[in-house]
Amino acid sequence: MIHLTLPAADTIEQFLYRQRGESFTYAQQGSTANTPPDGFQIDRTYAKIGHGIEAFRAAKQALETWQQFDLGWVVAQPNETEIRPGNSVCVIGRAAGMYWMNACRIIYVVDETTPNPRFGFAYGTLPAHMEAGEERFLVEMDDAGDVWYEIYAFSRPRRLITWLTYFYMRVLQKRFHRDSAARMKALACGDVSPADDQPVAQLSRL
Repeated sequence: MIHLTLPAADTIEQFLYRQRGESFTYAQQGSTANTPPDGFQIDRTYAKIGHGIEAFRAAKQALETWQQFDLGWVVAQPNETEIRPGNSVCVIGRAAGMYWMNACRIIYVVDETTPNPRFGFAYGTLPAHMEAGEERFLVEMDDAGDVWYEIYAFSRPRRLITWLTYFYMRVLQKRFHRDSAARMKALACGDVSPADDQPVAQLSRL
């Protein structure tokens, strides 16, 4: 769904309510946990974002509150949505002077403490989304204590406008991966100032 102005909270709530009974727009739910299906574009970003248990905990908290989306030009709402299978969220991006609303539903959650801590989740696309596919966000700490952030996704255009603007959409997807990794590194290292932490206001000004 496309808006000319930033959608209000009640608009987002109604948008997600209409998606409650809808099915996923692809058949391979959960495939980001193993082998992605054929016929989709595969994207993966794996970046070191910090070191030590405190960095991991900060990164985990960031995922729990959807802060990997707080990029100034994209945001996930409501950001208090619990990370639990079956819960849905609206991802709003500002591009070409418009606000693009996309509905996603959480499919599975990863929450491990041993031998190395890992936390993350994957969501899949619902009918009110410009594309079809699945995306996983994961933070983990390795044996050396380094903390890593991964975005792993498969997708393909679902609507005519997405096919017609596919090159531009691919540019935005790559930008999202790059910006999200930088955001998570700043959060894990405690390098985020209050002025940087107002994503919805930033989104409305872009």
